[in-house]
Amino acid sequence: MIRKKVDTVTQALEGIQSGMTIMLGGFGLCGIPENLISALAQSSHKNFTCISANVGVDDFGLGLLFNQKKIKTMIGSYVGENEEFERQMLSKEIDVILTPMGTLAEKCRAAKVGIPAFFTPAGFGTEVAEGKEIRAFNGKQYLLETAYQADFSLVKAWKGDETGNLIFKGTARNFNPLMCGAATITVAEVEELVPPGALDPNEIHTPGIFVDRIFQGEQYEKRIERRTVKYP
Repeated sequence: MIRKKVDTVTQALEGIQSGMTIMLGGFGLCGIPENLISALAQSSHKNFTCISANVGVDDFGLGLLFNQKKIKTMIGSYVGENEEFERQMLSKEIDVILTPMGTLAEKCRAAKVGIPAFFTPAGFGTEVAEGKEIRAFNGKQYLLETAYQADFSLVKAWKGDETGNLIFKGTARNFNPLMCGAATITVAEVEELVPPGALDPNEIHTPGIFVDRIFQGEQYEKRIERRTVKYP
C-alpha cells in the first residue's frame, strides 16, 4: 500500500520553486492550510501565481505572503479584507485576475477531472469575457473558460490517513476538495493523521488517489475573519 505521509512541512513543500502557480484551499479564513502558508512565507521562494477564493487578511492566511512580497499574480474572487493586498493592487505591484466564484470553482474542478475547458454564462457582457470565445446555446450566450494549470495544490482537511484519504469538517469543505488533484502535486495538511483503514470508507470526502503528500499540522489558530454575534 502506498504511503504518502511526510513528517514535516518542509518535506511536504519539497519541489516548490519561485515563479510556480499554486492553488490554496479555504474560504475566507475557514479551512486554509495554515502550516503550509506559514512555511511558504518563511521560505526564500517568491513570484508565485496564487489561485484562491480569497486573499486572507493582513497578518494571517495569504496576507503573510503579501507581506513578504511573494505573490506576483493573484487569481481570486473575494479580496475585500486585506489592506496590504489592496495597496499592492492599486500601486500595480501585482497583477490581479478577478474571477466569478462559481467559475473559479469549476476551473479547479475541471483541472481535477481532466476537462480542458467549459462554457459558462457567468461574466458574459462584462470585462471577464474580453478575449474569450462566445457561443450561444439554446438562445443564451456563454463564454469559454479553460481549466487551471497549477504546479501545486495546498489544501487542509480535518482528518486523513497515510494513503491520502481525506475528511473535511463543516464549512472547511469548500474549495479544498475541488483543488485536490487539480495540480501536478497535491499536498494535504490535516489536524489528525491516522493509519490506513482507520477511516470509515463511507465518510471519506476525497479519495487518496487525488493526494500526493499528507502530513499532520502542528497547530491551528483558526481565526475568524469577521466575527458576527447574535443579540437577544
